[in-house]
Amino acid sequence: MISVSGKNWEEIKINQNLVNKLKQDYGFNDILSRLIISRKFNEEEIASINNNLNLNNVFLNTDDFKRSVQLVLESINKKEKICILGDYDVDGSAATSLFVKFLEDIKHPYFYYIPDREKDGYGATKKLFQKLILRNPKLVIMVDCGSTSNEAIDFLNEKKIKSLIIDHHEINKPFPDANSIINPKKNNGYNEYDYLCATTVSYFFLAVLIKGIKCNTIIKDYLIYVLLATVCDVMPIRKLNRLIAINTLNNFDIEKNQPIKKLFELNNKKNKININDLGYLIGPILNAGGRLGKSEYATEGLSSTNDKIINDKCNDLIKLNEKRKQIESLILNEINFKKIEENNRDVIIYYSPNINEGLIGIIAARLKDFFNKPAIVITSSNDLLKGSARSVYNYNIGRVIKNLLDKDIIVSGGGHNMAAGFSLSKENLKIFNDYILEDFKKNTNLRDNTFYYDSEISSHSLKEEFYENLKKLEPFGTGNTLPTFLIKDLRILNSKILNNSHISLILKSKTGVSIKSIFFNSINTKIADYLIGYKKSINVIGQINENIWNNKKTLQLTIRDIMM
Repeated sequence: MISVSGKNWEEIKINQNLVNKLKQDYGFNDILSRLIISRKFNEEEIASINNNLNLNNVFLNTDDFKRSVQLVLESINKKEKICILGDYDVDGSAATSLFVKFLEDIKHPYFYYIPDREKDGYGATKKLFQKLILRNPKLVIMVDCGSTSNEAIDFLNEKKIKSLIIDHHEINKPFPDANSIINPKKNNGYNEYDYLCATTVSYFFLAVLIKGIKCNTIIKDYLIYVLLATVCDVMPIRKLNRLIAINTLNNFDIEKNQPIKKLFELNNKKNKININDLGYLIGPILNAGGRLGKSEYATEGLSSTNDKIINDKCNDLIKLNEKRKQIESLILNEINFKKIEENNRDVIIYYSPNINEGLIGIIAARLKDFFNKPAIVITSSNDLLKGSARSVYNYNIGRVIKNLLDKDIIVSGGGHNMAAGFSLSKENLKIFNDYILEDFKKNTNLRDNTFYYDSEISSHSLKEEFYENLKKLEPFGTGNTLPTFLIKDLRILNSKILNNSHISLILKSKTGVSIKSIFFNSINTKIADYLIGYKKSINVIGQINENIWNNKKTLQLTIRDIMM
């Protein structure tokens, strides 16, 4: 079934016998059973629907973990100064904050550093450590970075400074010669957990350290940072991440976390915290510092216990985020979406020399979400090009960037399945483009432009009872997306443009059911041309969600595509 946007949509094929068994064993209805099977939920995930949770430390008995714990305990016992080096995104800031909380509680000498995107570049580099060793650390703990920093680690070894890497990005072979490395990408017996972010790994690590010494830190109070980093780093909300998410959302007491509470208050949020709040509200605010030259602000706010510091940093970050939004809007308005759509490339590669390099990641995310394709945005940065990539679920962009680095096509880079960053010489731009497009053809099954919806439903299904059943699969996110449905024979009663970006509609079925609908970021697209003033019936591909306004809840259909 070909849509207006040119996509081929098909219903996910489900074995009805499996559906019937799930209905019989657990008492789930037909739609819920189909969704569980299509998502390939394991037994723990099925149990989690009824809040049966078991959060085990998956690293506890690994050699890497034991060696790392011993390394840090020795430094603590010797009262050696520790340096925490984190990335400038939410994952790096959150992981750094966990370590800061811990070291503050035990009153151990330390300092932390979050690199400046433009001045320092990405991650752990020799140049950066040449500066940091002047503060005389005896142990450097790298969180959310370090896995490709062989030269930097060699430099620390020369200076007889110990090092620990806690990371989840693609890793060099041979591995960096650190004293210890915890990274599921090492394939050292725990690679099945390569979907965890660095903050999650840090959390499990600190949970063991806290048991080994006298400490007032209640680590469970900071599970919210783990979930925040998981969502913002686009990790799948599946398996252990799903259990963490449910546990966190069910038990989070906002009164015990002043930074999160302050961000909620400043944004006039009164509802119980949810995944969308973390991903679309708090995450962008915390990331704004790293994008606009104040990389340390997020960690300062998240790790502080001082009300004034928390208040000041939260306000500063909100102001920076508003500035980010303005700049981002100007950039997006300059992008010709129709032209990109007409080119119909497997991977969106967009180059513009004048984009603020702190915003290329978020622009890539917007393009990826809009076209449902991997997207790479590249801009000029001094004598080099800087790029940021966001990918779809079945294409590991971190692997690609690692391969490009190994082949010396890019100068530096790193990433994971869903996101990556890199530096590139200008003369290698075409080689880079050709390699990406060829690699996609060889290593993905997404080239046929087939998209899938979960099931066809009638407009009569759009009732609170139906939505309550969908909510049993929450929290939704990467790897467990909000279900997508086909609803046929809907007529457009009225439509209007919101904020020069979105289209708000009232749709009506043949049986008289009215449906509030919205199509986000749709202006200047083919679909928009049909939705504005179109009088005939349409078939809608969309997702059902809850819209909360002034404490009033209503069901809303978010349109993804339309068929005539």
